[in-house]
Amino acid sequence: MADLHDQFDRLQTAFIGVVTAFAGLGLLVLAHNLDGLPRLAWIALFPLGEVGGLLFSFGLLGIGIDYWQRRQAAQLQSAQLRRVITEEAPALRDAVIRGFAFDAEDLSRVATPVMLDQIIRNSLALRLGDATFAQELYDDIRDQAVASAERWHDARVEVSLSPVADEGTPKGSSSAADAAGVGLLAATVRWEYTTVPVSPVRRFVCTSDRDEYRELSAEAGATSAWYFRPVGDLDGAAREAFELVQFTVDGRARPIRRSMKRGSQTYTAAMGDEVIAAGQPMLVSYTYRAVVRRDGRLIKLDVEQPTRGLSVELEYGGVGIADVRLLEFFPSSNRARISRTAEAVPARAIRADFEGWVLPRGGVVFVWEPAAKPLQP
Repeated sequence: MADLHDQFDRLQTAFIGVVTAFAGLGLLVLAHNLDGLPRLAWIALFPLGEVGGLLFSFGLLGIGIDYWQRRQAAQLQSAQLRRVITEEAPALRDAVIRGFAFDAEDLSRVATPVMLDQIIRNSLALRLGDATFAQELYDDIRDQAVASAERWHDARVEVSLSPVADEGTPKGSSSAADAAGVGLLAATVRWEYTTVPVSPVRRFVCTSDRDEYRELSAEAGATSAWYFRPVGDLDGAAREAFELVQFTVDGRARPIRRSMKRGSQTYTAAMGDEVIAAGQPMLVSYTYRAVVRRDGRLIKLDVEQPTRGLSVELEYGGVGIADVRLLEFFPSSNRARISRTAEAVPARAIRADFEGWVLPRGGVVFVWEPAAKPLQP
C-alpha cells in the first residue's frame, strides 16, 4: 500500500511539472509570435517571455529536483532503518523470547507443533548441555503425554488383602477349592481420581496369557489389564479370579457388562454420553476383586494415564504376611512419602503418598514375605 501511494505521488508531481513546463513553453511561443497577432497587441504589456521562461524552467527543474530528493530520502530512510534494527535487534529479540516464554497464547498463534517441538529441544539442549540427551528425553516424555487422552488428579488407590474363604466364593466351585488349597488371597482394589473424561467406555481385562497382558499394558487408552497365573481350573476367565464389582462417575453407578473367552474376561463400563458432552472434571471410582498367590509375594499396580498426586495404601493384617516392602516407580526428583502402621497395632498397612506427576507405566509394587505359618482359611 505504501509503494502504491508513493508511485501515485511521484506520478502526480511529474504531471504537474510537465504541465508547468508546457504552459511556460506556450507563453514563450505566444510572446515570439505576438507581432503577427494585432488583435492581441495589448498582451505585449505583460512580460510573457519572462514568465514563460520561468514556468518552463521550474517545470523541468522541478521534475529533476523531485527525483533527486526522493532518491536521497529513500537512501536516508534505508540507512536509518538499518541503524535502528542493528541497535534495537537485541531488545526486540529479548522481547519476543520473553513474550513466548510467558504467554502461551501468543506462541500458539505463530508456532506449529513441529516448531514447538524444535523450540523445546533447543531450549532443553542449551539447559542440559547435551543435544542428543535433550532430544531423546523430550521425545520420550512427549510421546507418553500426547498418547494419553486424559489427565488424572488426586488419585487414591486402596488395596485390602483377605483370605479367599472370607470372600464368599461358592462352596461347590472347584475353582474356589483350588484357590483355598494353594493359599490364594483375595485382593479388593479401589481406585478413585478426578478427570475430564474423554473415552466413552472403560475396559478391564483379566487374562492368563502373558503376551496379551503385555500388549494390553503397552496400549495407550482406557484399558486396565490384570494378569492371573492359572491355578488348577481357575484361570483369567473365571469370575472368582477377577471381578469388577462397582464403577461410578460422580457417585452415580454405571452399568457393567462382562464378556469372556478362553483364558480371559473383559468388563466394560460406559461413562455416559452426558458426561463426555459436559467436558467437566468428574470423580471416577471403581472397585474390583482379584485373587493373588500368597507365595507370589507381590502385587503390581500400574498408572495408566498421567496422574498428578497419587496415594496408594495396602492393608494386609491377618492374612499370613510377615512383612511388606513398597517399591515406587516414579521417575521424578521428588520422593514419595512412605509410612506404615506401628508394630503394636493389629491392623497392618503400608502407604505411599506422591504429590508430583506420575507418567504411564509408572506405579508401585508391594512385595511381601509370607509368615512362617500361614493362616488357614
